[in-house]
Amino acid sequence: MPGSINHNAYASALPNFRNLGVLLRILVIVTIMAVAAAALKSDSLSAVWREVLEVSAVVQPALMLSLIILVMLNGVLKRAPYIVGAAFVVVLELMLVTVVYWYGRPLLATNLGSIGIYWLLTFLVTLFLLIYFDLRGRALSPALAEARLQALQARIRPHFLFNSINAVLSLIRQDPQRAERALEDMADLFRVLMADNRQLTPLAREVELCREYLNLEKLRLGERLQVEWHIDNMPQDALVPPLVLQPLLENAVYHGIEPRLSPGVVSINVYLSREQVHVVLRNPYEHEGNHHAGNKMALANIRERLALHFDAEASLTTTVTDSAYQVHIVMPYQKAPEA
Repeated sequence: MPGSINHNAYASALPNFRNLGVLLRILVIVTIMAVAAAALKSDSLSAVWREVLEVSAVVQPALMLSLIILVMLNGVLKRAPYIVGAAFVVVLELMLVTVVYWYGRPLLATNLGSIGIYWLLTFLVTLFLLIYFDLRGRALSPALAEARLQALQARIRPHFLFNSINAVLSLIRQDPQRAERALEDMADLFRVLMADNRQLTPLAREVELCREYLNLEKLRLGERLQVEWHIDNMPQDALVPPLVLQPLLENAVYHGIEPRLSPGVVSINVYLSREQVHVVLRNPYEHEGNHHAGNKMALANIRERLALHFDAEASLTTTVTDSAYQVHIVMPYQKAPEA
């Protein structure tokens, strides 16, 4: 029986400073706030540009240095308690601004103003960023994503469970060994569906789960369901969100295969390119009928979980042609730790 959803499960954590989306957000927010501070500091419109240059002369070098250090120390900061990591970030930013201010002032032919202004600006901006990423983490917290995922699974399980049981019952007498394997696949699949799926899982395990699911569907659909696997270039040790592929395959079967009388092919292509994991799922598509209802729910849920784990480094796109529906997922290549 699945555990109840803990809506307070989110614990404050520093962002992943090695994530390009996080770095881009920091750059944009700091730049905007530095320009706003320069504008407030100016006594006239004509002096805004000069103040922007003066503030940027201190803020931008300190920002670049801090990002480099935070990227290097990302692993240590993620393991440290949140309050310790946050305090370290604040102290680091104040120290870097101080160093840049004192060593950079003799090189600039302009008055940078009081160091206290830069300390105040640095403290406020750093505090704002910490609060922003904490609130963003709560908005995308696993508890909320899990709630949506379990709502989706509640719709999937009865339909799939009853069909699978009927298919196994039809096999018990004529092929007991195959029926036993099918029951083992069902047990494994539902064990994953009902688990606390918050942590990343190896891609090889996710693919194996999808194989078990498709084997069960093939019991029911027979030759109508044709599956093509293209995984020769798949990175076995890549980490992906759990159940990122199985709901898409369920959609492919339900929307692409079940409405057809003739056989249809579900194609799964998984490969590594430029340190990115690509997953391309393709299934037949019929424009008529109402079998497409509900498809967007799974897609929206997977997009949320990709954003939760990978931020802007992951994407999910769909393509519809006259006869096929394609889903293309791109994720950064994160390796599973060695045992």
